[in-house]
Amino acid sequence: MAATHYEPIDPTGIATYPLASRPSKVSIRDAAIPWTPGGTFLAFLRTLPDQLAAKDLREVAAAILAARRHGRPVILAMGAHVIKVGLSPIVIDLLERGLVTALALNGACAVHDFELAYAGFTSEDVETQLAHGEFGMADETGRHLNAAAAEAAARGLGLGRALGEHLAALRPPHLSASLLAACARLDRPCTVHVALGTDIVHMHPACDGAAVGAATLRDFRLLAAVVADLDGGGVYLNVGSAVLLPEVFLKALTLARNLRPRVQDFVTVNLDFIQHYRPTQNVVRRPVARGGKGYALTGHHEILLPLLAAALVEGEAE
Repeated sequence: MAATHYEPIDPTGIATYPLASRPSKVSIRDAAIPWTPGGTFLAFLRTLPDQLAAKDLREVAAAILAARRHGRPVILAMGAHVIKVGLSPIVIDLLERGLVTALALNGACAVHDFELAYAGFTSEDVETQLAHGEFGMADETGRHLNAAAAEAAARGLGLGRALGEHLAALRPPHLSASLLAACARLDRPCTVHVALGTDIVHMHPACDGAAVGAATLRDFRLLAAVVADLDGGGVYLNVGSAVLLPEVFLKALTLARNLRPRVQDFVTVNLDFIQHYRPTQNVVRRPVARGGKGYALTGHHEILLPLLAAALVEGEAE
């Protein structure tokens, strides 16, 4: 077969249009403003470019402030890394200000929250401890968390509330650092969602699977009740949970929508330094597919969450 011969295309006669008539995504009006020494944090926020994540950060802050003005919940679901990088005081401040109205935690959060309140430190060297069969074997952590689970089952409480009340009664030296105790003190929903076998306290001889299961199931149903109230402007934030809490949220939302005629038009946000499949699908996309908006903010928790919190506090003060 003979090769096809091509000549360069002749652009003579192509159709053009005026630049001014073209829709464009970037405007000089959206550019950043160089920082001036001595300014306020609110002034700093206003210097950020009105593009991509900076624009999303402003919109998320505005959505949270609007939710609180209209009496809608703001649920902060979080993995333990948020606690481990020192953000408990930020979260407690948001709870006390009423800018966050409910917490949803995984089991590791309960472990690190307890240890910080009880001892002032947490997060062991897993590799070293594992080599000697000592990983997760701190007695007080296993003993107290399992005692709280037994109390929860006996009193018909959720795991989060029982842990908060147990810590408050214990009065450890760093109680003010505890998210669980803060929620109990403020009477805010704080749910703890456990997958049996994933947390160090499940290795302790005092662990009662039936008690833990009953308490965490009650918390799942409590979270579903709060999720049902998102309708019409609430906000759900998933911070640093790649699998467990996005799955819990999807099921809680399904339960709420099955029992109530409508749970729509709310905002979801995933904050993490890597965007994973389940948070993207189960938090940012699927729940708001028929009403609402989802955001993905990518960055380190120890930088991004304080930025968002400061934006909320400044916005509340305006």
